[in-house]
Amino acid sequence: MTSAADLAWERVRLLRDTGQLATAYAEIGALADSLPEHRQAALGQLLLGLDPHDVTASDPAVTTLDVVITGNGTTAPLRAPLAAAFARNRLLLRPQGQGQYINDLGDPGSEVYCGQTDLTVCLLDPDLITAELAAVWTPTDCERVLRSVGDRIRALAAEHDRAGSGTLVLTTVPLPAWLAKQLVDFQSRAGLGLIWREFNAALLRLTAELPRCVVVDLDVLLTAPVALDEPRLRVYTQVGYSEGLLHRIADEIATVARVLRGQTKKVLVLDLDGTLWGGVLGDDGVTGVQIGHAGPGDAFRRFQRTVAQLGSQGVLLSVCSKNDEQLVRTALAERAEMVLREEDFVAIVANWEPKDRGIAGLTEALNLGLDSVVFVDDSAFECGLVRDHLPKVAVVEVGSEPARHAEQLLAGDWFAALRLTGEDRARRDAYRAEAERDSFRSASSSLKEYLESLDTRVEIFRPDEQDLARIAQLTQRTNQFNMTTARMDLAQVRAALSEPGSDVWAVRCGDRFGEAGIVGVVFHRITDDQLHIDNMLLSCRVFGRGLESAIVREVLTHAVELGVDRVVARYRPTPKNGRFARFYEEHGFVTAEPDSDTATWVRGLAELPSPLTHLTVTNLQRRATK
Repeated sequence: MTSAADLAWERVRLLRDTGQLATAYAEIGALADSLPEHRQAALGQLLLGLDPHDVTASDPAVTTLDVVITGNGTTAPLRAPLAAAFARNRLLLRPQGQGQYINDLGDPGSEVYCGQTDLTVCLLDPDLITAELAAVWTPTDCERVLRSVGDRIRALAAEHDRAGSGTLVLTTVPLPAWLAKQLVDFQSRAGLGLIWREFNAALLRLTAELPRCVVVDLDVLLTAPVALDEPRLRVYTQVGYSEGLLHRIADEIATVARVLRGQTKKVLVLDLDGTLWGGVLGDDGVTGVQIGHAGPGDAFRRFQRTVAQLGSQGVLLSVCSKNDEQLVRTALAERAEMVLREEDFVAIVANWEPKDRGIAGLTEALNLGLDSVVFVDDSAFECGLVRDHLPKVAVVEVGSEPARHAEQLLAGDWFAALRLTGEDRARRDAYRAEAERDSFRSASSSLKEYLESLDTRVEIFRPDEQDLARIAQLTQRTNQFNMTTARMDLAQVRAALSEPGSDVWAVRCGDRFGEAGIVGVVFHRITDDQLHIDNMLLSCRVFGRGLESAIVREVLTHAVELGVDRVVARYRPTPKNGRFARFYEEHGFVTAEPDSDTATWVRGLAELPSPLTHLTVTNLQRRATK
């Protein structure tokens, strides 16, 4: 019987032979998931030869990233697995760089500082340290080298944070057995382990200290069954890591790239029978399903703990199960061993409809796209159905062994983020409040009555340092109302705030059901007696209340007070923001450059729109209006 991996590879070969790799790039990414590591590397080698323009012309949703790949050793073997990992995430790799980190990060004229690089990957391996040790050495000698190298890397990373382009991804450096066991006594080995871990700890702290730096902890990747290196390649070709570890490093880098491009998942939709608990609720009853502190029940309980941990960090938990809804709610309430309770879920869809319909309806109710969803089920049939009917949904088939459920869910790193914000941790409550609003709207006699009774408050303010991470996150994760889809990191947001003539407005929102936190941002500047709106973003959680219109009115009024001639705005269409393609036109702007990739809209200031009476808008730079 032909395996799925063999079928996938045959399809790749057919696409290659018929010249369709570029036009079938999305399919290639899906096929890559079925390939073993050596086939993925071969696929990546094929993808490195593609013309990015051919790929994006066929599929505008594919994002090309310019990535400098550098390090202290031979970095070329990382390129192919990284190209395959990017394809699995609907990204396209365009590699750059000389391959030596001191040259790439230390030369102001290198690609790292050219202004076009999206990501710089610095692959550090143990030869970074051993190359500076004498033939005969002691732990004290190694400590001296570690401190010197650590200071050098910190200085280079800080310079990149100050003047480099994009985000820097560093790796930690695992302590190899072939080095530690050169010391024959256990006391010296323990001392070496301590100073080596202190070196890596200092590297990991750079993620918190430098806004544009991410450090990948290779010790975590090595907990999986993978070798650190291959001795012959390490000695003869200076390739510091094994093929298997390079693939895992590539996956981590692709995850960082995916986050930077706003492709983080937001919703975890879970099956119940065989997924969150053992057995079949309809057959076994509330007391009969497996959940507890021993055997398979303990495995399901541990999986629920993993899900609860994700939920505590802003992942929206939902249920889609073929079950009786009341019985589901009873099980969540009455089984004491349950980690998850009804209040942990923003939606429970339990009925006998096909699950693809349930998921589609759930995302519509949450006002989120299907590409924001991860669906977990133990049924191959249900997983296949969702894959076929909802190809944008990420599907995790966990199988019949509950002890592996958590590992299988976490393998995709679907919900990764650069930093967590207060809004992330409060997201579940925010969506619960949205459900209350929906009920309130249904009970209102009209939309006008609903909006006026909602008592929506909008506050526009200049953000403090503590707000910048949330603003950067909005640029990275907002896709629908994101008028140019310019993704920004923390340093870029900070630079926009400090640049002369530029300003950043944060938008906070609340109503009778609670506070939503920072939900929007406007980047604008004054140039040649014109106010330019460089970008405007608004969270989908607050659509339908007129906030976007109120914000535009505030910008226009601000422009009048500044005495400028007109306001210029830009809109760059993407596959996800088409809903707002006519937004500026609907607010009195006229198009100036309709044929370019980014449309320019212009508005005079002779007449301003009327305020929305159902909103209370407070602009802390101006005044309160009703």
